[in-house]
Amino acid sequence: MNGTVLLYMFGLFSAMFAFGLICWWAYTPVNKERFEQDANLVLDTDPVYQNRHQSGDKTE
Repeated sequence: MNGTVLLYMFGLFSAMFAFGLICWWAYTPVNKERFEQDANLVLDTDPVYQNRHQSGDKTE
């Protein structure tokens, strides 16, 4: 094998490993819960959304 091919293979496997670690980190239960809370942050601070849900309106 050529040195360039080994370098490409090392880069490929390093990128795959990094991608796997990022996916694992993002979907651990602690982080998943935090990301869901962050996603709802906009709705929690929107006065129109809050008024609808406080009055019992079920429409989105």
